[in-house]
Amino acid sequence: MTSSDFHRSSNEQFRPLHIVYDGLNRVDGSARFGFGNSAALASVSGPIEVRLAAEQSSQATFEVHVRPFSNVPATDSKSQATVIRSALTPSLILTKNPRTLVQLVVQNLSSASTNTERDGLTAAMINASTLALLNAGSLPMRGVVCAVAVGRTSNGEFLVDPTAEEAKDITEGGCFSFMFAGSSASTCVWTNWRSTSGGVKQEHLESGKAMARTAAQRIYKAIKTSLGGESEDDEMET
Repeated sequence: MTSSDFHRSSNEQFRPLHIVYDGLNRVDGSARFGFGNSAALASVSGPIEVRLAAEQSSQATFEVHVRPFSNVPATDSKSQATVIRSALTPSLILTKNPRTLVQLVVQNLSSASTNTERDGLTAAMINASTLALLNAGSLPMRGVVCAVAVGRTSNGEFLVDPTAEEAKDITEGGCFSFMFAGSSASTCVWTNWRSTSGGVKQEHLESGKAMARTAAQRIYKAIKTSLGGESEDDEMET
């Protein structure tokens, strides 16, 4: 589905979710996640043997590598990897497997030309990574991280998962990541909320976070549903 095919019925609606467990060879877990055509594929290996230079005596080493869709500078991929690692680390219990390596590889499956589109792709990469970790089941976790983009338009409306067309009118926005642990209660573990006009207004940030939290809860429910049947492609429009 392209952005032009998506017809929003409410500000809280995101593009159809795609959740697929790919079963890639030579990895412990893999999964694909997409908001419409903003999609990513992630794979997890580990805990495995770690090279001596990266070994940590008290916990596992968590490495994240991002493979670009096309023509993306290496610095951008490294920046995306840092973001994904920051968002996911709070959910991982790395102390259970010291002196080992957990390696996460994320492949972008779509391009993004604006900050707002990049926020949506970042959310897809984080969610794909969470799915791959759950699919692997080899690393203890204290929660499930779900991410979603939210933007504020020039007329003050907040939109969940803005499309490429809607991005043209976004003046504030960002990606939010929440960790869910057992119930619907959640903690915001990362955001990059920003304004195109300079200063960020706290009330706008809080409104964006509240909308993102509700949307992330729906993503969390979709993930839990998907774990009941790993071969299915869950496509939901909410």
